[in-house]
Amino acid sequence: MQRKEFLKKLGMGSLVLPLLGSCSNEEDDPSASSSCTTTPSETAGPFPTKDPSSLVRTDIRADRTGVPLSVTITIQNKNNNCAALEGAIVDIWHCDKDGYYSEYGGTQMQTVNYTAVHFLRGRQVTDSNGMAGFTTIFPGWYQGRATHIHVHIYNAAGTSLLVTQIAFPEGTNSAVMLVNASAENGYTKGMSGYTYNGSDNIFSDSAAAELGTVTGSVAAGYDLTHTIVVNA
Repeated sequence: MQRKEFLKKLGMGSLVLPLLGSCSNEEDDPSASSSCTTTPSETAGPFPTKDPSSLVRTDIRADRTGVPLSVTITIQNKNNNCAALEGAIVDIWHCDKDGYYSEYGGTQMQTVNYTAVHFLRGRQVTDSNGMAGFTTIFPGWYQGRATHIHVHIYNAAGTSLLVTQIAFPEGTNSAVMLVNASAENGYTKGMSGYTYNGSDNIFSDSAAAELGTVTGSVAAGYDLTHTIVVNA
């Protein structure tokens, strides 16, 4: 059935046409509501922050060394046409350059014991633009996982909205490859045995929706930006 005949049978005629045109404009505009999709949820993993409310800070490095990384996360509200969500609580955590997490260890899963320290974990509240920023180092990697950052988002009252993870772009001359080749900065594993996003059991079905944007260089450090959409 042709489109005009279909519309006539609905009894809507040309009344529908402006609405269809409006939808087309939204598709052309990546900030419009039609492109507003909730970010996939993921596991908090085996190493979530034990007391995040005690770690309100922007610089989460503590004593960890490595290639500098500035992280800027923007939180948007799916229930408000993806408008910036002010006052959201954002927790992040990730491993150090050697693949170890603070607050855990002394077990088969992580032999080095870091149970008494809290490096590479922090909490911030989003500003009027929905943004929260952190100063950290470029994460290393460990067996079975691609390079990643964990994120847990709460509303201003402390109710959990989303647990997710941020993936990193990969490939020739990517930050992941260049950083892991920089033995002078303490990254000694290289890429041998690395699990890529496509084979990672967390990212294999959703990497595109969780991929951060990374710019910079090993010498100058990197900037990661990422937008996360929640149902607030």
